[in-house]
Amino acid sequence: MVRTGERVIHQTTGQIGEVIGYGHKIFNSAYETTLKVLVASSNSGKQLQEDLYSAWTKCQDA
Repeated sequence: MVRTGERVIHQTTGQIGEVIGYGHKIFNSAYETTLKVLVASSNSGKQLQEDLYSAWTKCQDA
């Protein structure tokens, strides 16, 4: 389980950010958990991204 404040990486885009919350999205007639992640953006500083929980992986910080 990923907790708020932890760093995650998006499996498709490779974006890295910090989990700031959770949400839900209806997908195939069922509620799916989403992560709300604050990612670095080159033109606006930080940007909020939300995607299915399964699309994110916890970063293995050194």
